Amino acid sequence: MDDDVAAMLKRVRRERKAGLKQAVNAALREGLPRMLAPPASRPRFETPPLGLGQCLLPNLDNIAEVLATIEGEWYK
Repeated sequence: MDDDVAAMLKRVRRERKAGLKQAVNAALREGLPRMLAPPASRPRFETPPLGLGQCLLPNLDNIAEVLATIEGEWYK
């Protein structure tokens, strides 16, 4: 058992005046259903579309041509 978990368990035992078995069972009864529950759904985030205008290059299939157009012939 990790030190932080042991410390929390010790605190629970002290506050509830319970034995080890009762504290562990109570912790498992409370924690396991949360672990087995499906994750909470979050609202869907959508990015609004933005028009970028017309492409300034005639063809993006040829990478060498694109680099030559954008950076000049010195890119090599």
